[in-house]
Amino acid sequence: MIGMCRILLSINPEHVENILLGKKQYEFRKVRCRADVNKILIYATAPQKMVVAEAEIEEIIEDEVNEVWKQTKALAGITHSFFQSYYEGRKKAVAYRLKNVEAYAQPKHLSDFGISHAPQSFVYVNVAI
Repeated sequence: MIGMCRILLSINPEHVENILLGKKQYEFRKVRCRADVNKILIYATAPQKMVVAEAEIEEIIEDEVNEVWKQTKALAGITHSFFQSYYEGRKKAVAYRLKNVEAYAQPKHLSDFGISHAPQSFVYVNVAI
């Protein structure tokens, strides 16, 4: 696939678990990635601190905060109050719809992807593993 790109997202282990269980099918961010990104690498933050899975991006919803919640709440995997506090003071929200989530049999280190430290939001990854 031409122009294929991946991003690595830092995600709380509790949310990672819900993504792997299929309870959380959207990952929410305040900033949208480039249009050529089609895959997300899932980095579980402390205490795990490992890249544990990857998922394809089915769609990206970018709209007003309340509109994004209306479209995603059934599969958000988070409470409305958590969603509201995350986007407090923001007009726009971004939601990545995940599909084909694949947990790694062996979690990988950030260094396996040429990354030295966990990103605050996300980082682009072009390394083939």
